[in-house]
Amino acid sequence: MLEGPDLILAALDASIEFEAIYVDGPSIEDESLASVLSAASDQGVRIFSLARGVLEKVADTQTPQPVLAVVRLPVAELGDVVTSGVVMVLHDLRDPGNAGTIVRSADAAGADAVIFTGSSVDPFNPKTLRATAGSIFHLPVVVASLDDTFDFLARGSVCTIATVVQGGRNFRDVDYAAPAAIFIGNEATGLDDATIARCEQRASIPMRGKSESLNAAIAASLIVFEALRQREDTIVTPRPRNLEES
Repeated sequence: MLEGPDLILAALDASIEFEAIYVDGPSIEDESLASVLSAASDQGVRIFSLARGVLEKVADTQTPQPVLAVVRLPVAELGDVVTSGVVMVLHDLRDPGNAGTIVRSADAAGADAVIFTGSSVDPFNPKTLRATAGSIFHLPVVVASLDDTFDFLARGSVCTIATVVQGGRNFRDVDYAAPAAIFIGNEATGLDDATIARCEQRASIPMRGKSESLNAAIAASLIVFEALRQREDTIVTPRPRNLEES
């Protein structure tokens, strides 16, 4: 279930399969919904006007936006992931806001996929979906076991990097130019020792203040954008040919 015009419009733009769109009856003429309803109509999506008060009973939020939709989200498998760049692995990450923000940052930084393992939050619950701001429609999001994830990454020769609060290499000194998987752990406890031990490298973000750790989504965003910076720096611009070489 998608709530709000922005998320629904992002799904329409991504050609996600819709079951139907439901609009709060008194709001159906609102200008804020015009672009959504027009796009939905153009794509042949069914639109239903609900009686006053019905939307509040079925929506996830206490004060819902005046439109929601039911869609069929594509569920990716590990085999669908192309491991040519950076993959984010979220292990035991339980906050939907953090999870959705990481998906959004991964999309913005051009990551290959986001993989949810362990007891992580459901990436398709309404709170997580809202936090992705539509980015969940732009890259593969996979739910898999930790063992299957490590096996898949090993077959693709993907370097596995555990994020740790202390004791790892400065995250800027880690080489992300080759295919890499960045493991982000639980908000309160981080990655467990066993998972860290299975990873090939450890990365830490230096801190100068008194905070014990960074928010998981902020840490993941810093690292995935550092990976983007490094990978863009490795792109070599072809030297213009000299006329004498022709």
